[in-house]
Amino acid sequence: MDGIRFDSKKEARYYEQLLIRQQTGEVSYFLMQVPLRLPGGTKYVVDFLVFFADPTSAPEYVDVKGTVTQVFKIKKREVEKQYPIEILCV
Repeated sequence: MDGIRFDSKKEARYYEQLLIRQQTGEVSYFLMQVPLRLPGGTKYVVDFLVFFADPTSAPEYVDVKGTVTQVFKIKKREVEKQYPIEILCV
């Protein structure tokens, strides 16, 4: 879609939703495949980082998952311990 290869159809649909939300003015912009560094050289890549038009709204770190695995839960916990953010799983 748009020349972008997504890991899943669900991720591609979420991308489409973000484009619509951007057109309506709710979302200012978004980034895709944003790496977050963890101690020990581990890297976690969040699918989307969403910035809203409303300046009082905090950015959303979104991971699109079909199945929530144990590895995801562990890495999510580590990221949220390292950074003052919450990863939303959709």
